[in-house]
Amino acid sequence: MTKTKLPARPEQLSHYPDTSPRSLAKELTALDPHCTKFIALAPFCVLASADTDACPDLSPRGGAPGFATVIDANTILLPDRPGNNRLDNLGNLARNPKIALIFMIPGVNETLRIKGRVSLVTDPAELARFAEQGTAPRSMLRITIDRVFLHCAKALMRSKLWQPDAIVDRSVLPTMGKMIKDQTNAPEPAETQDAMEKRYRNTL
Repeated sequence: MTKTKLPARPEQLSHYPDTSPRSLAKELTALDPHCTKFIALAPFCVLASADTDACPDLSPRGGAPGFATVIDANTILLPDRPGNNRLDNLGNLARNPKIALIFMIPGVNETLRIKGRVSLVTDPAELARFAEQGTAPRSMLRITIDRVFLHCAKALMRSKLWQPDAIVDRSVLPTMGKMIKDQTNAPEPAETQDAMEKRYRNTL
């Protein structure tokens, strides 16, 4: 069930120490009970894809804990909730089915990394089973797992991501409306942060 060999390192990385046996041994080809529980508790992940020219992209995904549904040890379902309809990653995945995800749980410094392949689910009857607030997703990713492993806590410890004293007050940045207005030279007044968040809440 484990994969114990990584690809040969490029010459530019030959000065790094050898990968520890533990880091190799922890890589699985299917979800075990610990990985399954991690996904059930995670309200957030980052999804990565690449187009047919291998140009990468990524985007956040989130919902209530368990928003990604484990079907079995090799399969996860990830509904696509309302967004900006750019469809950058969905477009990539429709052409190149390789995907990577990293799941996070607030307060937990470890993360869960997954690599796999997707098929795009658009059957209305199947999508209807995942409706929220009366709205079914327009599509859903059926993810077949190739590799999965728990990632160590060092990055989140360094960043102090979950620590209260590391929280940045929203006022240190301009509102999203102001930043978008400046970037697009839009003539209309900038949307306030409160108005934007109220509008988002109506379409979650």
